Amino acid sequence: MKVLVTGGAGFIGSHVVDSLLRSNNHVICLDNFDQYYDVKIKRGNITPFLDNNDFYLIEGDVQNQQILDKIISDHNVEYIIHEAAQPGVRASVSDPLKSTMVNIVGTLSVLQASVDSSVKKIINASSSSIYGKVKYLPFDENHPKEPLSPYGASKLAAEQYCNIFSELYGLDIVSLRYFTVYGPGIRPDLAISIFTEKAMNNEIIPIYGDGTRTRGFTHISDIARATIEAIKRGDGAYNIGEGSRVSVKELANKIIRLTRSESKLEYFPAIKGDTEHTQADIKKANKELHWKPNINLDEGLEKYVNWKKQR
Repeated sequence: MKVLVTGGAGFIGSHVVDSLLRSNNHVICLDNFDQYYDVKIKRGNITPFLDNNDFYLIEGDVQNQQILDKIISDHNVEYIIHEAAQPGVRASVSDPLKSTMVNIVGTLSVLQASVDSSVKKIINASSSSIYGKVKYLPFDENHPKEPLSPYGASKLAAEQYCNIFSELYGLDIVSLRYFTVYGPGIRPDLAISIFTEKAMNNEIIPIYGDGTRTRGFTHISDIARATIEAIKRGDGAYNIGEGSRVSVKELANKIIRLTRSESKLEYFPAIKGDTEHTQADIKKANKELHWKPNINLDEGLEKYVNWKKQR
């Protein structure tokens, strides 16, 4: 297969690229190496691929449709895995315009470039943040969508544009609603990364709110596998998550125990835009994508902590 991965140097994108290359696919990585976090991390993510003849790196912005047109034409791209985004609920609260431009305009550029092209299918990386206010748990795909942050709103809008382009132009599109992703190479701004770093240094671990908010976490290997399964089958939107949930306080305590840390928890005011709870109902993905998670949170945390220690 000839696959374009937008945001392919990022945390999730680079794992998807790795899986595709291991299956002998031709992969084009488009990334603008945004400075939202240390660019050296992204460069490091793709360094192992640079000597692979099936890997082609293009530095550019996903909002630039001319770049996308050229990539699709020059490489006869068959599939697009659209991972490029401005991530982060908190980042979107402080700079909602950037989330809007990257996540909505960037998605529109991908969609427009795919019309009347060689592209057979698009996998759009969405987010559990589109659900927002909790009406019931776990979230199934029909749960009301009331995002609480500009990030969640931008991801929901991107999904809606995908639906519109599918109806108007016949594009084959799957949107995968990832539930908080973690694992080797995790972004440094995410809780598991912060908690582990603090715990390994016996430092205070910051908890925003009273620690009772819960999250569903998903290991990166399961995310990458679901994303590639969606190339083969599926239509519409799917929750991709481990299926359970844990409180932020208990998550921190799990990491303290795994690292044998002397860290203590310190509580700070809750962050605006954060949802109270997330938990994925994954029956649809199991049935239609033939996918289910292989790694539960305890196993995944142990794997991540061991990886972190080795580094």
